[in-house]
Amino acid sequence: MKRHFIKTVIAASALAAIGLGQVQAQTRTIKFANQNAAGHPIVLGMEKFGQLVEAKSGGKLKVNVYPGGALGSDQANLSALQGGTLEMASMNSGIFASIVKEFAIYDFPFLFGTPKEADAVVDGPFGTGLHKKLEDKGLVGLAYYELGFRQLTNSRRPVAKVEDIAGLKLRVIPNPINIDWVSALGANPTPLPFPELYAALEQKAVDGQENPVATIRGAKLYEVQKYMTLTNHQYNPQSVVISKKFWDSLSAGDQKILQEAATESAVYEREQSRAQAASILAELKKSGMEVTELPPAEVAKLREKMKPVIAKHTATVGQDTVNAVMAELDKARK
Repeated sequence: MKRHFIKTVIAASALAAIGLGQVQAQTRTIKFANQNAAGHPIVLGMEKFGQLVEAKSGGKLKVNVYPGGALGSDQANLSALQGGTLEMASMNSGIFASIVKEFAIYDFPFLFGTPKEADAVVDGPFGTGLHKKLEDKGLVGLAYYELGFRQLTNSRRPVAKVEDIAGLKLRVIPNPINIDWVSALGANPTPLPFPELYAALEQKAVDGQENPVATIRGAKLYEVQKYMTLTNHQYNPQSVVISKKFWDSLSAGDQKILQEAATESAVYEREQSRAQAASILAELKKSGMEVTELPPAEVAKLREKMKPVIAKHTATVGQDTVNAVMAELDKARK
């Protein structure tokens, strides 16, 4: 009788341990990283993603959002994603050109004229096809947020015409096309990871930079930059990516939850980004920034100066890639 009782207790303990193990195995925590500050539309999109994931999974999946470069630079995050030590990140799609050359197309100056055109490309077969190419590199692309259209700022002088850009030392995203287009304007490109930007501007190591208005506001760049010029010279899609190592460890059901949440949060994020743009610009003016709009004749000059850069990088990304984007844009413009 005693032996039977002991066996029963041992069996019950074993079952309890298995049950506890199952609960622990079922609760997965996802670290989700980005360079932008809390309150930025991208961070709002990430938070929305977390809420959707928790609701859709009944709490089995939990998302912790790390904004403001808390987990390091984009380059550090990319390595961590590939190594499986970071589960998710959102970063400028053009950054992936370092591992899949075709992504450089997203950094082509003046590629997109409107947000609608950008949506048509990234949400269509071209955008999903590019994300597919990341899988061989240890990443899975789930959706596209937007950083938006980039504007130019500096601390030295107003830029009212293209010639005013010459001689400025400008921070750029560390990739070849950005270095080339800044050089084409007679300015001095300085590649820097985003977390180092504020200090570089404050110490006058660089004169200026270029980013969308939400990022300029979020990173408080208005504190160290007096002049802004509205150029809309680039539009940045932001890829929402997950580590393939982590993705492959998930059940098909959990993968479906993450994909659906990413798609839904992308719609929400772009809505936030576009709704906020005008009010953010007004805030920046109130904060003391002098804002100039580049006249159409100067924008035409700017486009002209970009043509050799686009031709050079067309050779790198491949004419087929450029043709595929242009075909999507033609459809969107009709």
